[in-house]
Amino acid sequence: MTTNMNLYRDYGRHKGYATPTLEPKHVRRLDAELWEPALCRSDMSFLEIGSGTGLVLSYLHDKGVKDFQGIDFDSRLLDVIPREVRSRFSVMDVWDFLKERKPHEYFDRIILFDVLEHFVIEDCFRLLCSLEALLHPEGGMVLRLPNNASPWGAQFQYGDVTHKAAFTPESLRQLALSSGLKVSRCWPHPLGSPSRRVLDTILHKLLDRIVMTPPEIWTGNFFAYLDRESTPPAR
Repeated sequence: MTTNMNLYRDYGRHKGYATPTLEPKHVRRLDAELWEPALCRSDMSFLEIGSGTGLVLSYLHDKGVKDFQGIDFDSRLLDVIPREVRSRFSVMDVWDFLKERKPHEYFDRIILFDVLEHFVIEDCFRLLCSLEALLHPEGGMVLRLPNNASPWGAQFQYGDVTHKAAFTPESLRQLALSSGLKVSRCWPHPLGSPSRRVLDTILHKLLDRIVMTPPEIWTGNFFAYLDRESTPPAR
């Protein structure tokens, strides 16, 4: 039996697309998870692949960034992208973007939040190799991925049937090296209220003492900063 299965046809309904409102809590979170660890500045150029409903684009606008753009393949997002950043957003498949980009167009930071796991591993390699060519000499990529080294990562990896590749910090390092890049830093993605985060930290420190082979990062997702092998690690 054959079917015409299109897992992305109802993706918007599954994700519950809605126009985001950038609130102070979002700014604080993205400051801690993106801006500060990736050493971002408002005079940098940014490309976000897989912009979704546009929260990160709104954040970049709020930070005073002048040179930024986002792409996503789903045309239904045009109705929900915040109006103030709609001109910075294009509905475009990433492979088409790479073919059609302007000559000499380079970026200081390329953001891929919850993107790489949607590709088979061969295309992950192909994508990272292609994006490496878009970076300024001291540019880098910021990724967020399900953490398959953590016991809490399965709900994020297998909660979406469109996920094709699974990563840990160590396997991402392996892929990055194959792509002419290096993982300069990985950091956790804590969720929940401040008190919940404190309790999670206490629990994870306790588990570090008990478990024979604890993961490098306990949170269900993790962030990573990738840059060229010749670029000094971000500090």
